Amino acid sequence: MIKITREDALAYHQQDGIPGKLAVVPTKPLLTQRDLSLAYTPGVAYPVLEIEKDPDLAYEYTNKGNLVAVISNGTAILGLGNRGALASKPVMEGKGVLFKKFAAIDTYDLEINALDPQQIIQIVAALAPTFGGINLEDIRSPECFQIEQTLQSMLDIPVFHDDQHGTAIILAAALLNTLELTNRRLDGVKIVFSGAGAAAIACATHLVKIGVPRQHIWMTDIVGLVYEGRKEQMFPEKQAFANGSRPASLTEVLQGADVFIGLSVANVLAPEMLKTMAANPIIFAMANPDPEISYDLAVAARPDAIVATGRSDYPNQINNVLGFPFIFRGALDVRARAINDSMKIAASHALAALARQPVPTEVLRAYNVDHLEFGRAYFVPKPLDLRVCEWEASAVAQAAIDSGAARLALNMPAYRARLQTLAEKGLSAPA
Repeated sequence: MIKITREDALAYHQQDGIPGKLAVVPTKPLLTQRDLSLAYTPGVAYPVLEIEKDPDLAYEYTNKGNLVAVISNGTAILGLGNRGALASKPVMEGKGVLFKKFAAIDTYDLEINALDPQQIIQIVAALAPTFGGINLEDIRSPECFQIEQTLQSMLDIPVFHDDQHGTAIILAAALLNTLELTNRRLDGVKIVFSGAGAAAIACATHLVKIGVPRQHIWMTDIVGLVYEGRKEQMFPEKQAFANGSRPASLTEVLQGADVFIGLSVANVLAPEMLKTMAANPIIFAMANPDPEISYDLAVAARPDAIVATGRSDYPNQINNVLGFPFIFRGALDVRARAINDSMKIAASHALAALARQPVPTEVLRAYNVDHLEFGRAYFVPKPLDLRVCEWEASAVAQAAIDSGAARLALNMPAYRARLQTLAEKGLSAPA
């Protein structure tokens, strides 16, 4: 287990006397007077005039096509809650580092000091021409739903709230594989959620889209079961998952369940509660930094369980870094207008399929293990597996093309080869 202290983290963020984790680096030479004239005046006037005539040429003459805005107002920072826009900046810079390292995507992080959804929408929409995509992050619910949906309806570039869809895409891949391992079907399982915020609702929505019947999903929050007729702490997106006709606790609802999905708070799941679940229960306890039940406690209470958490120091981490860099990579490369359901489903299936492949020696070396094989202790790919970029980004790009979301078509074999080279270069380069 890797232990990170406060002192370690603060020292890292100002290492070598350079505050923060990101910098802007020029991509063209600027060594001579001619270079200067090309980069700025008078040469810059020519692409300006071309883009005025044909806005799509911004993808050819500027960094728009490889640039994502990472945007937050700091109202739901990781497990820390509402800490304000400025306090979210280390997290947004961190997302930028992952975009760059895993998928060679450039980012600007934008911390918006506003709480009103309409104000945020106006600000982001006004800035949108700069970018090829927008990654919303750490914005509380229910405001996040309105912000994402309104922006996507206004803009012709992808708008993606990663706290919702990133988690959902990785979770779905994990669920597909654990159902295979336990000989279950998507339409034959009872799934219980602890948590009914943005991530939980997006996960439940995505599971319905991959084939789980909505009536098989039971959602609970701090009040208890989300049931038909409940009035307390409800909003439309949560109401869509109301099930049952009376109040009930998580303990009651969990009885006989096949799958537990935790997106709530630490330690809400007692070992005794697991004992009432069905045989071979699937337990995804994903609260961070501390899960709803610890990995060790869950395995001790139910030795027949398959267990995953959001932590990197235990097997089967449900990790968003397996999603957003590669989803945006595929979307940007076909100049997608949105990241639609077909693209999200394709990402889930690509990750699930990759986990069933033999694991290369380089991955074993990166994680200091002798063996990894598809099974109860390995059913989602590792983030440092170089193949993730090729498999997932190409699946997303193909789905964008097939669904009509793409502006460009690609030669897919050539594209997959390019992705493989990109991943090898990015993950082998010094940080």
